[in-house]
Amino acid sequence: MFTDKYKIAGKVIEINSIYSQVHDYCRDYLSDGNTDFSVTVSEGDIRAEREKSARENEFEGLPVKNYPDHYLEELAVYRKICEKMPDYGTILFHGSVIAVDGAGYLFTAKSGTGKSTHTRLWREYFGDRAVMVNDDKPLISIGEDGVTAHGTPYNGKHRLGTNISVPLRAICILTRAENNSIVRISKAEAYPTLLQQVYRPKNPEQMQKTLKLVDLLAVGTNLYRLGCNMNPDAVEVAYNGMKGRF
Repeated sequence: MFTDKYKIAGKVIEINSIYSQVHDYCRDYLSDGNTDFSVTVSEGDIRAEREKSARENEFEGLPVKNYPDHYLEELAVYRKICEKMPDYGTILFHGSVIAVDGAGYLFTAKSGTGKSTHTRLWREYFGDRAVMVNDDKPLISIGEDGVTAHGTPYNGKHRLGTNISVPLRAICILTRAENNSIVRISKAEAYPTLLQQVYRPKNPEQMQKTLKLVDLLAVGTNLYRLGCNMNPDAVEVAYNGMKGRF
């Protein structure tokens, strides 16, 4: 068993793993602080991840992949962390978060829509003013001080992310369109996507906490829908549409 501690989304988490690769994955978040909670992975957890992956691939008509156990353990670790995080006012949200001048913007959409492509355009447009927070699975905290987006080790296949936390100024639902346009939307309009993109815990009590946090997220964050064609001017449309409205 391999053990070490990591500070993720402001919480020090002790991770007990079977394989060392989990700790290589998380090394940028090492901590010697007091433990807030711990997670331990078993062989059964790894089997469950393998079965889940197989079911999802079969449902989508894709070939079943034989992922190595250490990769599946990485998924199991993050799942256990995310099951616990609602106790601390924090949820996992599928999306790509980029910060410009210290303010975070979260882009979310169905897989394949172009979230990562859009935030890449932001990095090219803003240069050093832009920092990638997390390109895939950021943690979002909702509290009295507002909404905060956190970098995590689990930041997508290209490992685009930074160990930082930034105030989240807006959530933007991305859609493909011939012409670029952005509109402010209501909680009711955004809620189905927010619920689809948040990690939904298996534990009923944790699920209830998650739903309350999603409600607070929708109230505490400006919500937008962006239709974009992935040309560079989509960045100007998105940024100008969201800045100054929070």
